[in-house]
Amino acid sequence: MEKMQVALVVSEFNFDISYLMLERAKEHATFLGAQITYICKAPGSFDMPLLIQSLLEKKDVNAVVTLGAIVEGETKHDEIIAQHVTRKITDLSIQYRKPVSLGVSGPGMTRIQGMERIDEYAKRAVEAAVKMVRRMRMLEEMKVTQYPAMVD
Repeated sequence: MEKMQVALVVSEFNFDISYLMLERAKEHATFLGAQITYICKAPGSFDMPLLIQSLLEKKDVNAVVTLGAIVEGETKHDEIIAQHVTRKITDLSIQYRKPVSLGVSGPGMTRIQGMERIDEYAKRAVEAAVKMVRRMRMLEEMKVTQYPAMVD
């Protein structure tokens, strides 16, 4: 089976958090046997979709992992950003038929909560992308001999 190739998109906003997420994600991708083909920095989580789209168009990218932290401020701005980012990355994943995992923590979290979630979000995002690529590959190869077929 061909090596799994993933790209990482990391937000520079709250980079004290997202940089550590990036480091954990790189370690976990290596642990899972995935090759990182690109690492792109977006100014903020809201800016990720354009980079994600460009990466999904590349032949040497099977999945994109997003990493960032949306910290609560004095307004509901964090909620707006989170809603739009998640909706757009879901749309891109479906449009390009490649997984885009959500490793962006928030909204409604403090900076301390963001620090506490570094490992969990980074590792889960990488793991979700890797699992989805594997399952999509299995589904493509599967011949249905009985109903229903289960892809695990």
